[in-house]
Amino acid sequence: MPVAHPTVDRARLASLMAPEQADFVARHPRSAQLHERARGSLLAGVPMNWMVKWAGAFPLFVDQARGAHFTDVDGHDYVDFCLGDTGAMAGHGPEATIRAVEAQLRRGITHMLPTEDAIVAGDELRRRFGLRWWQFTITATDANRFSIRLARRITGRPLVAVHDHCYHGSVDETFATLGVGGRVVPSQGNTGPPVDPALTTRVVEFNDVDGLERALADRQVAALLIEPALTNVGIVLPEPGYLDAVRDITRRTGTILIIDETHTICAGPGGGTAFWSIQPDMLVIGKTIGGGIPAGTYGLSEDIGRQVESAIPVEESDIGGIGGTLAGYALSTAAIRATLGEVLTDEAFDRMLPLGERWAAGVEAVIRDRGAPWHVTRLGARAEYHFMPNRPRTGAEQAAHGDVELERFLHLWAMNRGVLMTPFHNMALMSPATTEADVDRHTAVFGEAVEALFA
Repeated sequence: MPVAHPTVDRARLASLMAPEQADFVARHPRSAQLHERARGSLLAGVPMNWMVKWAGAFPLFVDQARGAHFTDVDGHDYVDFCLGDTGAMAGHGPEATIRAVEAQLRRGITHMLPTEDAIVAGDELRRRFGLRWWQFTITATDANRFSIRLARRITGRPLVAVHDHCYHGSVDETFATLGVGGRVVPSQGNTGPPVDPALTTRVVEFNDVDGLERALADRQVAALLIEPALTNVGIVLPEPGYLDAVRDITRRTGTILIIDETHTICAGPGGGTAFWSIQPDMLVIGKTIGGGIPAGTYGLSEDIGRQVESAIPVEESDIGGIGGTLAGYALSTAAIRATLGEVLTDEAFDRMLPLGERWAAGVEAVIRDRGAPWHVTRLGARAEYHFMPNRPRTGAEQAAHGDVELERFLHLWAMNRGVLMTPFHNMALMSPATTEADVDRHTAVFGEAVEALFA
C-alpha cells in the first residue's frame, strides 16, 4: 500500500490544501450547481464512477474544448494534459476527424456492413505496427478480451499471464496482482470478480525475466498480455534487453504475445512496438485512434490470423464471444481513418515528442532546484513525475511510492491555475495541438507548488 511521503510535512500540506479547496469552490459556482443537480439522477453526481477522483470538491463541468484546451462552465480556460486519459490524444475536436464524422453521419452511422474506410484504416495500422490482419471493436477492453479468447481457442491452453500492476481495461483476467509469497490475488479494488483470478491468470513482475520463464515454462499459458511499458500505475520503462527476452521466451514456450498499445502509442507513430522492434503475435489499441469517437482494434500476425480463420467455422463467427453489433461500424472506421491518416501522423509526432522532452526537462529543473527527492520518467509524448528519487523498476515499486494526499494537492493547485493533469497519477500527455507555451505554463505552476511545499 502507498504511504505518505516522508519528506513532505503533513501539517504544511494540509494548511496548503485547505485554501486551495476553498478557492476551487469559490471560483466554480456553476460547476457546483450542476454537480448538485446531477445528484438527482446520476450516482454520486457523475455519469461515470471514475469522475469522483478529481481533486476538487466536485468535478469541473466542461462547456467546450478545442485543441489542447477546454473551458469550464464558469468560464475558466485550462491547458489539458489529461486529454481524456488518452482518449483525446489527437486533441479536442481535430478538424479532419470532425469532417469525416460529420460526412459519415449523413451517409449512415451503422449498418453491420463494411465501408472503404475500414480498408484504409487497416492498411495504415499494418504500416505502423507491422501485423498482417486487423479487426475493429468499440473499445480496447473489447479488443483485449477478444484477443485472449482467440489465443485460448487456437492454443488450447487455459491461462493468461500479465504484469503485476498492469491495466488492460475491464478485462476480468487482468485484475490480478502478486500478494504475499508471490500468490496471485485480486487487484485492490477489483469489484465483484467472477472467479478467483489465480484460476485464470499468472502474474509476473515487470522486468523480471526469470519470473516470466517460470510462469510460462509448463506451457499452460495461452497468451502473455502486456504493455511494453507500464503506464496506468505510473510510467515504468523496460530495462535494456527485457522486451527481447519476452519475445524469446514466448516464442520458445508457444505463448502468444499480445501487446497493448492503448497508452504506449505515445512512444511514436508505431507505439512501443515500433520503438522497441517487438514483433508481437497480436496487438491491441483503442481510445486514441478514433480521435474521441469510441474505437478499438486488434491486429494479428500472418500465422495467427490463418490459425484463427481455420479454427472458427463461418456458422460460429457470430456466437463465439468475438465481435459485436457496433464493432467496426461505419462512423468509427471513418474516425479512425481520418485520425490516423491526417491527425496523429508521423509529422505530428515530430512535434509532440520534443514537447514531451520539454515538459520532462521543466519538471526535472524544478525538482532539482527545490531539492525535492522525486524523479521524472518520459515515454515519448507522455511524461510523469514520481515521488521517489530514482526511476521505478517494477509496478510494485511505483505503487509503493504513491501518495494520494500529495497528488491531490498538486493536481488541485494546478487546476486552480488553469492546468489539468490526469487524476489517477502525475502524468501529462502531449497532443498535436499542444504548444511550448502550454508546457511552460505547467512548469511555472508546478514550480510554484513545489516551492510552497518545500519552502
